[in-house]
Amino acid sequence: MLKALARFGIPWKSQTPLQFLKELGILPKAASPPSAADAAGSRHARDRRDAVNTLLGKKALVTGGASGLGEAVTRELAALGAEVVIHFRSSEGAALKLKADLEAVGAKAHTVRADLTEEPQIKHLLEETRRLVGRLDCLVNNAGDLVGRRRLSELNPAFLEAVLKVNVHSLIGVTRHALPLLEEGALRGGGASVVNLASLAGRKGGHPGSLAYAAAKGAVLTVTRALSAELADRGIRVNAVAPGFILGTRFHAVHTTRESAEQTIAGIPLGRAGTPEDVGRVVAFLCSEYNGFMTGATVDINGGVYCA
Repeated sequence: MLKALARFGIPWKSQTPLQFLKELGILPKAASPPSAADAAGSRHARDRRDAVNTLLGKKALVTGGASGLGEAVTRELAALGAEVVIHFRSSEGAALKLKADLEAVGAKAHTVRADLTEEPQIKHLLEETRRLVGRLDCLVNNAGDLVGRRRLSELNPAFLEAVLKVNVHSLIGVTRHALPLLEEGALRGGGASVVNLASLAGRKGGHPGSLAYAAAKGAVLTVTRALSAELADRGIRVNAVAPGFILGTRFHAVHTTRESAEQTIAGIPLGRAGTPEDVGRVVAFLCSEYNGFMTGATVDINGGVYCA
């Protein structure tokens, strides 16, 4: 056998057993060291991947960002490296505590108070955002509220206007005033992102007493699609998330009874309520460059209750 191997030109006698096996192709031969160009390309790809994955250096504004879903979003973006502007209206204590928490772990955070149902205060919020961070890579329109549960017979124009102002008018107003900052972010970073907080109620109509809120959140879904088409040529992606039953927030603490909560959870295929962190992680994905070819979409976060 050894003579036969020699006839095929395999100098087995002068090799170690490992070298011999490599010549036969049974073991892989040692790879040649990468060239300087290959090494530089690999480092570039790794650095880009890490920057995308961490949102490092990105600038974000989260409306209603001091508590509930907004707090979870703010914490997630900051943990991934974004410098975050935390908007609040009345929860100053929560906003300042959140800012201190983030700064204690090395994140950059700022707080701005504004009533988003008032146009001059929306303008103030975005002027302060420009002063604090200079541009926006991500805008999260999280501020909104049920306001109250009223059935059709209890509705009046003033109540409808209040629900629309806090959920729809404010979102459009903030996005309009943020547009120059988002355009700067898109030019500098290769794209910018807007994420709108809708609701399962906007998909299914909500529980009794949610008519006005469901209509407003349905409008948020439509506004998201319309803005995605309008802003695409500026490099700005616009998507929405539609959370289902999420416990651990003021919303359900105020508007949902224990009995109603238990009934709702019993109907969730995954067998549990959602958490604010479930929503925060999806919003962070939509703010990242992993979402580079996704716009006009709504991500449903409801444990399987609704599947579009």
